[in-house]
Amino acid sequence: MPTDRSSNDSITGVQDTPRQTRPARLPRLKRRRLAVGDVNIVDKPMLKKAVGGTIVGNTMEWYDVGVFGYLITTMGPVFLPESDKSVQTLFLLGTFAATFIARPLGGVIFGWFGDKVGRQKVLATTLMIMAASTFAVGLLPGYAQIGIWAAVLLVLLKLVQGFSTGGEYAGATTFVSEYAPDKRRGFFASFLDMGSYIGFAVGAALVSVLQLTLGQGAMEQWGWRLPFLLAGPLGLIAVYFRSKIEESPQFQATLDAQEAVAKDAQAGDAAASKGPMGIIKAYWRQIVLAMILAAAANTVGYALTSYMPTYLTESKGYDPVHGTLLTIPVLVIMALCIPLTGRLSDRVGRRPVLWVGAVSTVVLAVPAFLLIGIGDVWSTLLGLALVAFPVTFYVANLASALPALFPTASRYGAMGIAYNFSVAIFGGTTPFIVQGLITLSNDDMMPAYYLMATSTIGAVAIYFLKESAQKPLPGSMPSVGTVAEARELVAGQDGNPHLVLDDMPFDETYEPATPAKGIPETTLVG
Repeated sequence: MPTDRSSNDSITGVQDTPRQTRPARLPRLKRRRLAVGDVNIVDKPMLKKAVGGTIVGNTMEWYDVGVFGYLITTMGPVFLPESDKSVQTLFLLGTFAATFIARPLGGVIFGWFGDKVGRQKVLATTLMIMAASTFAVGLLPGYAQIGIWAAVLLVLLKLVQGFSTGGEYAGATTFVSEYAPDKRRGFFASFLDMGSYIGFAVGAALVSVLQLTLGQGAMEQWGWRLPFLLAGPLGLIAVYFRSKIEESPQFQATLDAQEAVAKDAQAGDAAASKGPMGIIKAYWRQIVLAMILAAAANTVGYALTSYMPTYLTESKGYDPVHGTLLTIPVLVIMALCIPLTGRLSDRVGRRPVLWVGAVSTVVLAVPAFLLIGIGDVWSTLLGLALVAFPVTFYVANLASALPALFPTASRYGAMGIAYNFSVAIFGGTTPFIVQGLITLSNDDMMPAYYLMATSTIGAVAIYFLKESAQKPLPGSMPSVGTVAEARELVAGQDGNPHLVLDDMPFDETYEPATPAKGIPETTLVG
């Protein structure tokens, strides 16, 4: 029985095609070339506004950290006057740690919103909540007025503050990293941490001035409120500056691209569209890596800032005023050096600079605490400087290295998860953990051993970290400072080791289909 070929032939409209004829090649994705129009040329005035607007938020956050950390020995009698001094100290250190319990939730929620509605809107919201909760601490009644409820309200306000700060650092680093040119991302992002430690130093200096002028009695009665109340007007100024910045061009480009192809099933970042769980599933390796790096850096950072005044007072016999004053010059010098190490990472890479932070922590931790243990002013300052040295190399690079682990569409959300869970588990709890270790072991060197352990683990993460200096952020086109740089980049794209064209979000373009041999092009389907 003859085979009816009409149904098959009607597909192409070809009768009796020879067997040796090769089939027609369907349209395929055409390899794109980088053009000057593809390169993002940074608007310098807007970059300055973006850096300034984000710095004020970080400064505000760490101002509160400094104030609270340096008032721990003063606020104990205000909220728990019937307890002994060690219980008061542990309660306030625990309250400080409680702030970080709420950070992961804030990081998840604000990070998800930041990837959906924009970085600028979310950062303005986090700053307002943060300033308002700090201001409210200054209005709290003490134990003498409402009993134990005073301590409960203090913990609740610190939880609210922690929730807001969960979206602050992750958003600020994401925002500045997306604004900065690729070759100077480490330098510009490092200003965030410079602002952080300046804010901490300002808070500490204000507490010291009040302690010297008012005395301990007046500080316990009403003076402790003043630094918190000052957060109100400072917060309004910070919100004003932050409201003047615009959305980052990298994220805006991603939003525009997603809207343009919203009906396409392949549009955008599938992980981001599925929310926090989708991000964790897609980028869990990068999240773990970021958490370890943040843990190593922040245990040293919080040991220097939030715990050291308590350590000097409780374990080394300094009075609260001198315990505060000794750390301020070290913090100021360290803050001024942070942009230098950020700039260094742009030249030699993030990994070498992070290696300096990890190795120097392991090497210098024991000598640092031995020097502090001598008890003289000179030895204490030198010991504090040895602790500050690795912090300078660590924190200056986190702000540029961590955002480069994630694509643009999921960057804020992934950073919010990774950084805040890490800081909650390891960073903010550092003062509480090391004080507890000293109490249990009666060994004043326990802080040094703890820092050595976390940096040893951090060194393992650095080993697996991919270098990101001078490279475009994942999911973004290259960013440069001038048109001339854009032209130079395009001209040398074939020999540039920092450019991987296949990883860039080009619009999809296709080569035309090639007709099969002997078949007219007009007969091809598709």
